[in-house]
Amino acid sequence: MSMEVSSNYKDYKNDYLESLQEGKDKAKEVGKEQDAENKSESISVPKDEYISSEQSGRRPSGLYHMGRGENGNPKVMYDDLKKADGADKKGQPKVGADSPEEDAEKCTANTDKVDREIKKLKEQKQQLEQQIKAASGDEEKVKELEKKLSQVEGELNQKDNDTYRRQNAVIS
Repeated sequence: MSMEVSSNYKDYKNDYLESLQEGKDKAKEVGKEQDAENKSESISVPKDEYISSEQSGRRPSGLYHMGRGENGNPKVMYDDLKKADGADKKGQPKVGADSPEEDAEKCTANTDKVDREIKKLKEQKQQLEQQIKAASGDEEKVKELEKKLSQVEGELNQKDNDTYRRQNAVIS
């Protein structure tokens, strides 16, 4: 079997390259048509545009504006709308203006009730220990007092910590 190879590469067809070229041609045609439509409709696309404060005839609406610095050089100035009510142009608070510290809400936590409860449990523990020492001859009474003492110690261990104090503090 014999094969002949043609030396002319133009004879070979490449469908992929042809489809790409056709796609490019179509895109160019569509782009030209859209440009013609845009010109005919004359719809302007919205754009950002700088308008100086002299042209607008009013104070700048944004937070920044052009001003003069300490040496007379042009400087971008910042208007803080929150401070504008209670401060002069230099940012210093007016004499009668409320300070930011006064606006803050202060909360206090009162743990006196919890502290009294813990103190009462400690006193009860001491009393039970004294009663156990005093009743050393009666075994049944000693067992009963030790049982009460273990309950009080368990309750005291549960309540005598910072977590319990925070949970049961009175916040005002």
